[in-house]
Amino acid sequence: MAYEQTLVQTGLTSDQAGVYETLVKTGPLPASLIPRRGGLQISRPLVYKVLEQLMTEGLVEKKEEPQKVAIFAAAHPLKLKELIEKRLGRAKQADIALSGIVDKLTGDFNLAGGKPGIRFFEDKEGVREVMNDALTSKTDIYSYVDIDAVEREIPEISRDFAKARRKLGLRKKNIGVDTPENRKAIENYFADVTEERLIPWPTQSFGTVMQIYDGKVSYFTLGDRMIGVVIADKHIYEMHRSLFEFTWQNPLAYIPKKVQTAAEEEDGGANSISDVGTP
Repeated sequence: MAYEQTLVQTGLTSDQAGVYETLVKTGPLPASLIPRRGGLQISRPLVYKVLEQLMTEGLVEKKEEPQKVAIFAAAHPLKLKELIEKRLGRAKQADIALSGIVDKLTGDFNLAGGKPGIRFFEDKEGVREVMNDALTSKTDIYSYVDIDAVEREIPEISRDFAKARRKLGLRKKNIGVDTPENRKAIENYFADVTEERLIPWPTQSFGTVMQIYDGKVSYFTLGDRMIGVVIADKHIYEMHRSLFEFTWQNPLAYIPKKVQTAAEEEDGGANSISDVGTP
């Protein structure tokens, strides 16, 4: 069959492609003649089954008249494009539905098999996906943040993430490096859902953000090449959570003073929340 391979790529089976192509080339036929006219190695019962499948997809029409054998005809080939578009729509809906449960499935898989789930991302939109993955968390988010890199590379993504957390009431604790610039950046930054602490550290910039939340640990880099990874593993999560909680208690940490709440901001307070800062 001349078009079988291409038709199979559209989603038809080999038998469906053979029957459809035969009807396209020969015109309407009774089911019994289709294998012979198309040179198909297919049994008569299977021909009827395939014809039913093609009719369901809108690719074959059945013509019946009283006291006459039913005739089957191919629908216009443009129906194939409609079929592909319909399948793409179903695939998109399936992808959206799967996105809502994949994390739970991954958790169940990890618990049952003890295997970590790892996903990789690239570029700025990949960073956005990694960051937004934490919006599903049922627990507070812990994060090590290179504040300068965030403000320089992804201020809009950071701001959108913080606003989304505010709507969800999702709290976050951030640890950054103590510098005069970082002290200024964290003052009054979405303080109703964000706690900030800065610790003294010899290296001022890592170009990386790490988030710890709900059984996962994620990283993304900020610079010329942005990459990200989300790791779902109970043991890795618990280790980093414990290390974060220990670091959070650093006696030398800088803790900003109590700042304006979201409600006060809406009332038009003088010190409104900044549009840049840690996510």
